[in-house]
Amino acid sequence: MLNQAKPKSNQASVGSVKCENTTLNLLKVNDFVAKAVRDRLPNILVINVCSSPGSGKTTLMQETGKRLRGKINMAVLVGDPETERDAIRMRDVGINALQIVTGGMCHIEAQMIYQALDHIDLTDVDLLFIENVGNLVCPAAFDLGEDVRITLLASTEGDDKPKKYPRMFLTSELMIVSKSDLLPYVPFSVEAVTKDAREVNPDIEVITISSLNGTGMDEWCEWLTAKVAEKKGVLNYEL
Repeated sequence: MLNQAKPKSNQASVGSVKCENTTLNLLKVNDFVAKAVRDRLPNILVINVCSSPGSGKTTLMQETGKRLRGKINMAVLVGDPETERDAIRMRDVGINALQIVTGGMCHIEAQMIYQALDHIDLTDVDLLFIENVGNLVCPAAFDLGEDVRITLLASTEGDDKPKKYPRMFLTSELMIVSKSDLLPYVPFSVEAVTKDAREVNPDIEVITISSLNGTGMDEWCEWLTAKVAEKKGVLNYEL
């Protein structure tokens, strides 16, 4: 079953010092609201999608929506400091989407998700994506009530990110290496980035994709299908 017991805010990266006598968790309120989000969405798989800006989150959501149309009902909450551009891109391809404008904040917090749930129709939705603000630092600490967190790492960003931003990869169940169509042209090693990510988080899964040429998209959709089935508690949920 999906592991919802440990809030993301309680997970510390390798080398962190834990103070046993600390009684105040500064993210306790956020974790409380995150639990309320989970309680409101007992039958919907919620996936928090994180990455740096420009890694291809929105394009991946668009292509995923096209492939799953008529098979799995999905919706997207999109976080950005300003504008509604990404939500418009989702709606243009027929995906139910709502923009969360953070007003300059570098991450989404659980209370933003809780409030947004009153403004998006989730009737018959199986899968809710939260497209987080592009940032590998702040979003790592905030549990949004998700079942699963994934992190995109584009081939154009360099393969040294897992150990530079360890908490993001520690708190993610899946790392997606995006823009794989550019691998022949950039100094990026999938083997090296996978090794580093698994030294930070031995349990992290890895999928290499290109939203443009379709590489890895079948594997990604199969992964999503399995997670939806797990959330719904059914043995098979066929595409």
